[in-house]
Amino acid sequence: MTVGGPYPVLMASVRSVGPPGGESARAPAPWEANTQATCDCLSRHGTLDPVERRRAEDELGATVYADFPVRARPLVVTAHALLELGAISEPELEAKMNAVRARFRKA
Repeated sequence: MTVGGPYPVLMASVRSVGPPGGESARAPAPWEANTQATCDCLSRHGTLDPVERRRAEDELGATVYADFPVRARPLVVTAHALLELGAISEPELEAKMNAVRARFRKA
């Protein structure tokens, strides 16, 4: 996977997350466990190589997505990787993100 610049759909979401770093040790939130399970499934089916994803996580998390909280970076980097691979388009990702936000507003 090549590591290009940031995707606007991902950068727009930085406004809706908390401050980076300084996060205390705690049990993973359900969305974090779900992210890991999704990455495992993508790896198992050959869509997203786990070594490449972790390499991109190190590179993108330290540069492009440095403003995202540490615990959110794996999710953002996974979305970035799927965009790079053409597995999802920016409009598809944006629509899904909007649907999830709407669901949380109703809860």
